[in-house]
Amino acid sequence: MRACSSHILAIEDDPVLAAHLEQHLQSRGFSVTLQRDGLSGLAHGKAETFDLVLLDVLLPGLDGLNVLAQLRDHSSVPVILMSALGAEQDRIAGFTQGADDYLPKPFTMAELEVRIAAIMRRVAFERGFVAANQNISAFALDAERNDVCHEGNWAQLTQTEFRILELLVQHQGEVLSKALLYQQILHRAYSRHDRVLDMHISHVRRKLSAIGYAGGRIETVWGRGYAFQSGDD
Repeated sequence: MRACSSHILAIEDDPVLAAHLEQHLQSRGFSVTLQRDGLSGLAHGKAETFDLVLLDVLLPGLDGLNVLAQLRDHSSVPVILMSALGAEQDRIAGFTQGADDYLPKPFTMAELEVRIAAIMRRVAFERGFVAANQNISAFALDAERNDVCHEGNWAQLTQTEFRILELLVQHQGEVLSKALLYQQILHRAYSRHDRVLDMHISHVRRKLSAIGYAGGRIETVWGRGYAFQSGDD
């Protein structure tokens, strides 16, 4: 597997497995940052940019699910959970918190490589899709900055606001339900009394208007959800 110097954060407290992960991934060309507890792992995940996070569930200090929940408030980096807890409810809990994959222990390095390769291919495809479709009437999405630019002006979106706009643009013209947006962006179930998504959408609209962008709009489709429409639609 060719890694192209991708940077992986591995958060694993088992010293034997941690050393094995670090040695094996480095031998495959990855740059690896290894952390042994949840708090330090979370701190690195927030402070640095990684291409992938390998995250043990049972960690000292702060367990993996809490690390994942807090990490998702700051980053959309792909996360593979690793755990000896293989019960269905544990896997569901991981995916509900925003995990991209769940790898039960014990696992082989060959299986880990396959999982990493699959996620890297998906991320490359999604970034390529955005790159091919990001200029919508001089509208530029920047996945590295988590922001949008129009005529040299940045909207100063938060990461959550950027992920909402990015997902809507990727599905331009398609109505995305609130339930889907809550699951994909906010990583929790939708309640009809919950106004958090509406607040984020309002902020995105206001910030796009503030930089003078009029080439597209986020439309509210009452009773269904939201859709991004270009100015020509």
